[in-house]
Amino acid sequence: MDHGITVTPRQRSLLRQLERAGRELSGQQLHRLLQENGEAMGLATVYRHLRQLQQQGRVRCRHLPSGEALYAPIELDRHHLTCVECGHSRELHACPIHEVELPSGERGGFRLLFHTLEFFGVCESCQRKDVSA
Repeated sequence: MDHGITVTPRQRSLLRQLERAGRELSGQQLHRLLQENGEAMGLATVYRHLRQLQQQGRVRCRHLPSGEALYAPIELDRHHLTCVECGHSRELHACPIHEVELPSGERGGFRLLFHTLEFFGVCESCQRKDVSA
């Protein structure tokens, strides 16, 4: 996808680390990886650039029930089933809305960048705890 916006060297570094990880990372995990690889930048700078990359449609963000944000490159198209009690997430193998086209009238002038899909529920383990309590 041609985003028409220049990526800064720091943003390029963040994207490279996210792509290498091959999974979602929190801002703090990404910050630590950058330090380990000699590309240190401040935590606030990491979050600022992640936000800019998200606004450009290069990075997506998913929020866990705990409030923690996880980031991944757009190309890592993963969706989840998440327990609202323990926070455990299980990746879905397919996206049931991948081929759905949002009618232009519904977009209200939005330029679509990405989508996330997450179902919330109570996992089997937490259900068993509830029954035995």
